[in-house]
Amino acid sequence: MGVNQDLSMLALLASASLTVKLVMGLLLIASFMSWWYIFLKMFAVKRAARMAQAFEQEFWNGADLNQMYQRVSRDHDRCGELERIFEAGFREFMKLKNQPGTDAAMMTESSRRAMRAAYQREMDALESHLSFLATVGSVSPYVGLFGTVWGIMNAFRGLANVAQATLAHVAPGIAEALIATAMGLFAAIPAVIAYNRYTYDIDRLANRFESFIEEFSNILQRQAHKK
Repeated sequence: MGVNQDLSMLALLASASLTVKLVMGLLLIASFMSWWYIFLKMFAVKRAARMAQAFEQEFWNGADLNQMYQRVSRDHDRCGELERIFEAGFREFMKLKNQPGTDAAMMTESSRRAMRAAYQREMDALESHLSFLATVGSVSPYVGLFGTVWGIMNAFRGLANVAQATLAHVAPGIAEALIATAMGLFAAIPAVIAYNRYTYDIDRLANRFESFIEEFSNILQRQAHKK
């Protein structure tokens, strides 16, 4: 077994076994994808909060519901999540309002169900890729640990070919093996932090949307009785 005196990061990566290289490559891909989803989710959650704030301000300032509905229907793809929930409820309400013989309770309940369905679709979109971040955060340290164990096993197996084992013989193998654990933690820590943060932010948005659904249902109920 030759002694590798170069302990630089690149030298250790280059001299790692194929299995350890595969583990590090997998962790590198997982880390890259996590950061991609972290930035995507950051922009999506911030946009959802900003759009919800702007819509609620317009809604509670007494804007005309018909005009709001026309605007949201026209700009459906560019609207925020809360606007699309409003659109679903008001569309259902107007459809039933124009049908003779529909009672107020049915109109309100049907509008609420339409908003709940829209709410679920929007929440599914907001929560997308969170499971990937959770998986990277929980699995990456174990994958890195597997690479480390494998590398240390190879390092000790190599000692069988030398007459006198010294720290200089085993240190490079252990160092290159520990890089896998470091990469596992490098992939996991940002993913866990991002997952916890976005879960909290999305829960707050969910509560906000649910409150709006109940308040808007009450408004529609009063309008249904005026029919």
